[in-house]
Amino acid sequence: MFSFHEQFAAATKAHFEAQLALLNTLTAKTFEGVEKVIELNLNAAKASLEETGAGAKQLMSAKDPQEFLTISAAQAKPNAEKAAAYGRHLAGIASGTQAEFTRAAEAQVAETQKKINALIEEVSKSAPAGSENAIAILKSVISNANAGYEQLTKNAKQAVETLEANLNTATTQLTKAATPRTKK
Repeated sequence: MFSFHEQFAAATKAHFEAQLALLNTLTAKTFEGVEKVIELNLNAAKASLEETGAGAKQLMSAKDPQEFLTISAAQAKPNAEKAAAYGRHLAGIASGTQAEFTRAAEAQVAETQKKINALIEEVSKSAPAGSENAIAILKSVISNANAGYEQLTKNAKQAVETLEANLNTATTQLTKAATPRTKK
């Protein structure tokens, strides 16, 4: 049977290794998200340059101010729709990255909780008489920490959902605003 100090040292080492693994996972997910955003931005910039040139040629070919305004209005809606699509794509990348973060963190927390609970049970079996209150307090502290983490996770999920809803609302309004209105 291990002493308390050996058990604690082993648990601390395992916890540190788990934290390092989580950090590596989150770093990899961050880089994947950044790569996706860079790719999206490069593609958007490339398409924008091509479309701007074509749009400018169309505008320059206008024979009078009315035709110029008509061409401008016709170009506004597709541009707004492309901006909305870009926003949705960007929000999708952010949401996917956040979901990956959440999955990795939840898995790590569950594993850590399991190990800590096992350690506490093992320590409580070999704890001297009269230490029941200290063990109960430790269990309470860990339970409160777990509840705090669960609340933090819930709040983070709600924040991402709110961000996505706001982006969708903004892109819808942008698309509606860019739609040419017919005169009555």
